[in-house]
Amino acid sequence: MQTLAPLWLWIVFVLFVLAALFVDFVVLRKQGAHEVSVPEAIRWSAIWVALSLAFNGLLWWAFAQEQGNVIAQTKALEFLTGYLIEKSLAVDNIFVFLMIFTYFSVPPAYQKRVLMMGIIGAIVLRTAMILVGGWLIAQFHWVLYVFGAFLLLTGIKMWWAADKEPNLEDNPALKLLRRILPVSKHFDGERLWTRQNGVRIATPLLLVVALVGFTDVIFAVDSIPAIYAITADPFIVLTSNIFAILGLRAMYFLLAAMAAKFHLLSYGLAVILVFIGSKMMLIDIVKIPVLASLGVVMGILAITMIWSVKTAPAIGPSKTAG
Repeated sequence: MQTLAPLWLWIVFVLFVLAALFVDFVVLRKQGAHEVSVPEAIRWSAIWVALSLAFNGLLWWAFAQEQGNVIAQTKALEFLTGYLIEKSLAVDNIFVFLMIFTYFSVPPAYQKRVLMMGIIGAIVLRTAMILVGGWLIAQFHWVLYVFGAFLLLTGIKMWWAADKEPNLEDNPALKLLRRILPVSKHFDGERLWTRQNGVRIATPLLLVVALVGFTDVIFAVDSIPAIYAITADPFIVLTSNIFAILGLRAMYFLLAAMAAKFHLLSYGLAVILVFIGSKMMLIDIVKIPVLASLGVVMGILAITMIWSVKTAPAIGPSKTAG
């Protein structure tokens, strides 16, 4: 598991992540509990995308100085493709978050804190999984075929289940939490714990946080192998993943407001997973250029989103409830 990224670029990345978390947890926390409006979500989404592209520009410059323009261009394309894939797969994550918030009737003003805590957990979890995945691939090349087959089957399963409504009552994590934790019937502001008859018990918000974390574990198992189909460089894998996660909170509030318009997006994501899984399984037979992979992913997303918008008036209302 090797990377050509210079040490100073690692340091810049770590400092940037710490600064971003500082903004999220200290500066924005001063706002208190409030509902994030669509204009605010659009503004923050644009900021996170711009910062990600700016980092990619810095990444290109760093590799150009150290390794030359050819390698720099390859690494920048790998980052952009990985970032787009992780952002795309995060969309499906967001729809599950929306289902969880709707199921528990979480007030919009409290959703921001849940997502902020979820981002911290996702960063820690995915960093560990990326390092482990990179080590496995470096030690056992055949793991790539296992990852590819897993993504292929996941894509087929996602296509089959795309139009079915998930049932949160059957979620094993929720059943386990309700069995081991006494839970209050009402929220207590943004608190995860409250007191009832002098006894400290969990609030429904704690269950929501736990389910959001459990959901990210499930989706990380899909998304991390997907990025390894694009590049084996752990720096590219890690940075593209983390930058996609940092903008997740703003992206949630933006897509939650227009969920019905993108009702076909799960089908597009399923096709992307099948493509990436097939690419990984054929990695020693057919070498698909990074630029071609980027074009395929962007093309699938564009077609799916355009077709979703065109057909939304006919079947959109039925999806809103989910």
